[in-house]
Amino acid sequence: MYLDRIETTPGVLHGKARIKGTRIAVYMILEMLAGGYSNEDIKACLEYAALAAREEVYSLEANS
Repeated sequence: MYLDRIETTPGVLHGKARIKGTRIAVYMILEMLAGGYSNEDIKACLEYAALAAREEVYSLEANS
């Protein structure tokens, strides 16, 4: 299953479910899909988020 790709961390996005290792909340993706955004739009957002995430340091131990 894909649920291992979703995580919650109390200090990140107020504990909302998000894509593991990012600050992209599950609700954001659902709102985009409901709003008629294309898969390409969503992939573009994920690519941008990946580039932006390179500017931050995440502790992998804290998210395990």
